[in-house]
Amino acid sequence: MKLKTNVQALKGTIRVPGDKSISHRSIIFGSIAKGVTKVYDILRGEDVLSTMQAFRDLGVKIEDKGDVVEVHGVGFEGLQAPKNHLDMGNSGTSIRLISGVLAGQDFEATMFGDDSLSKRPMDRVTIPLSQMGVEIAGQTDRDLPPLVIKGSKNLQAIHYKLPVASAQVKSALLFAALQAEGESIIIEKELTRNHTEDMIVQFGGQLDVNGKEIRIRGGQEFTAQEITVPGDISSAAFWLVAGLVVPNSKIVLENVGINETRTGILDVIKAMGGKISLSHVDELAKSATITVETSDLQGTEIAGDLIPRLIDELPIIALLATQANGTTVIRDAEELKVKETDRIQVVADALNSMGANIEPTEDGMIIHGKTSLHGATVNTFGDHRIGMMTAIAALLTQDGEVDLERAEAINTSYPAFFDHLNSLID
Repeated sequence: MKLKTNVQALKGTIRVPGDKSISHRSIIFGSIAKGVTKVYDILRGEDVLSTMQAFRDLGVKIEDKGDVVEVHGVGFEGLQAPKNHLDMGNSGTSIRLISGVLAGQDFEATMFGDDSLSKRPMDRVTIPLSQMGVEIAGQTDRDLPPLVIKGSKNLQAIHYKLPVASAQVKSALLFAALQAEGESIIIEKELTRNHTEDMIVQFGGQLDVNGKEIRIRGGQEFTAQEITVPGDISSAAFWLVAGLVVPNSKIVLENVGINETRTGILDVIKAMGGKISLSHVDELAKSATITVETSDLQGTEIAGDLIPRLIDELPIIALLATQANGTTVIRDAEELKVKETDRIQVVADALNSMGANIEPTEDGMIIHGKTSLHGATVNTFGDHRIGMMTAIAALLTQDGEVDLERAEAINTSYPAFFDHLNSLID
């Protein structure tokens, strides 16, 4: 796919798609609650559709009525053994979170995915679930998909310290713990996005969060709710960076989720001197309108407890850093290696092929700023964020064409991405 290059300005207002993390969880909680949950502004990307289909296969009636998705919840005890293997597509969130849901069921289920997902290790989830009494079989010692899971109605509570900062692993254990006997204690390595904890409370459950320690009791029941999904800050991130680095630009993003565990990119933009402002802040929905303008940026350091708050935004932040003065250092981001691709290497290779100067490291990258970009051929390797990052980078290229291979990967999270891009080109 040939991308638009050498763009002189971006101006306009966009309403980004619904938050992917919240969309996944709204389907899961709606399924394990009692009653009909109504979800508005849900993201209809391929990942979320994989979660929806999985719960249909588990016996849950889910109706997409256009303006609302209705989930006819059956509770944990109402889930049924699937007649077929569960197809997770490209979605790591689906396979990991649903593993936790299946942990307390008395039937066997097999989950599989596409080529990319089949290379992503699941041992970080399967090891603690096995300690709770779940029988799990995967490929190789890293438990690569497909996963065969046989849950247990006598699931044991767990006291577990997470070896990695991962909201997916934490959430899988929370779903399992809700079906276990007694109280489980989960301790995070670093604070990660807390959408699962928020939804447990929203659907009528209880847990105790004290810093990085979460205590939760099994045997809880949930009641159906109405959910309006805020815009996904991970999708907004591409327009935030575009507005900062493309000349003569001003972009307004409406209804963006600003959950405090997800706003690391806003802190980085401020640290780099970016022109950014928030308005129409809704404290209850944790959303706001965000405006950015072309800015003179400075390099910064991104590390430590900031990383889990922007892990999915690091590919586009790397592009942002190529246009800043000085050097930007990203550390403590080993988690990037087990995303849809090894995002440390793939980001560096993609942007370096376009003229950037990025040194990949074991746990991040060193980005030397103020580089001019040029045309190249870039392969997404099936990773949606690499595709969107490249499309924004192409806007800055002064010479040569940018050819994006496997551009269809973008549909995983943002089917309207190119429509929105075209609407901004002045």
